[in-house]
Amino acid sequence: MKKLSLLILLILCPILSFAKGPDCHNHALNKAKEWLKSSNIVEIENLNQSKLRITLLASEQKSKGLYTQIYHFVLYDNQNKSYEVITKNEDSDKECSIGNVDSYLVAKRQVDYFD
Repeated sequence: MKKLSLLILLILCPILSFAKGPDCHNHALNKAKEWLKSSNIVEIENLNQSKLRITLLASEQKSKGLYTQIYHFVLYDNQNKSYEVITKNEDSDKECSIGNVDSYLVAKRQVDYFD
């Protein structure tokens, strides 16, 4: 019985230790879109919001209530070009916009659909 209790504890410890950060993808996404526009890569109004893909790659708790989050966004424009952007930003439990958002364009490609 003691071994079973220890086994259950070892299984549950990693589950309980994950730091769940705030959901701040909107702030990072808006900053990434602004960056794409200011860099003359794509106009925001040409982006198709229905095809947007968002992935939280990492969320690390730096101190109490302060997190570093890394997101991967895949945006598509009306001409089926995709833009993959990775952002890194500092967030807190109370405020999503406490620091700068670093944006990196990792891929830009034409998406062709063959029927």
